[in-house]
Amino acid sequence: MTAYSVDPEKIIGYEFPRITYTYTERDVSLYALGVGAPADPLDQKELQFVYELSGEGFKVLPTFAVLFPSRMIDEMLTGSLPGMTYNPMMLLHGEQYLEIHEPLPTHATITCAPRVSAVYDKGSGALVITDVPCYDEQGKEIAFGQYSMFIRGIGGFGGARGTSETSEPPARDPDAVISETTTPKQALIYRLSGDTNPLHADPMMAALGNFDKPILHGLCSFGYAGRAVLKTFCDNDPARFKSIKTRFVKHVFPGETLVTEMWREGSRVYYQTKVAERGTVALSNGVVELRL
Repeated sequence: MTAYSVDPEKIIGYEFPRITYTYTERDVSLYALGVGAPADPLDQKELQFVYELSGEGFKVLPTFAVLFPSRMIDEMLTGSLPGMTYNPMMLLHGEQYLEIHEPLPTHATITCAPRVSAVYDKGSGALVITDVPCYDEQGKEIAFGQYSMFIRGIGGFGGARGTSETSEPPARDPDAVISETTTPKQALIYRLSGDTNPLHADPMMAALGNFDKPILHGLCSFGYAGRAVLKTFCDNDPARFKSIKTRFVKHVFPGETLVTEMWREGSRVYYQTKVAERGTVALSNGVVELRL
């Protein structure tokens, strides 16, 4: 039996190899299709995210920037990082923060510099926080992401527990609700954008992670939620979308319906995303900062 371990002194501060991510208009369109765009293919303001000759002009969904450090997952899926060994099938995305400094270009070469900034002992597992600044070809920071990965089964190593900050929505009915049904093939489409974790494609590997069948990528659900806010409060204008964060609470199966509830408070939109078929919250603590 493999022995799993965590040594916070060795893992905190670890710098992943720098990642270069080159993308084209085709990658932009494929990602948008992977997160459900366009909900209405006859709406030019939605078609603009998948069609380079759109009458509205071709644009990039803000959440596309989460793909820039995608190769980081390849190293995490080895089950071994400095000071940490684990079963990679027990790896789950815990939380995500993404800030976009300006509308993303439709094609570019981006360089990312991931660094582990913290490791927390959550008892049932370890939470690994990685900060990822992303730079364009001129060296300008174009986006910043913070990736919180939860690894089940390796807690209890005596590290700091960390805070449990929450971003609860206002205590009133949501200002807007958008419901979209994913397709049974949604995870297979989304994985073509770079997240090749077999947990989302292979039934046998999903079983090793204690799931009945492959689950949807958390970042796919994240993209659906981002699209809902972008459409409702930004009129599908990426320039008005500053940042987004979420907590991944429950899994989603491809083919299920995502219901995103939204509350506007000034420049902030609080949101949560539920799975209609099972009545569970998939994304919580959601906040989007708008540019007014």
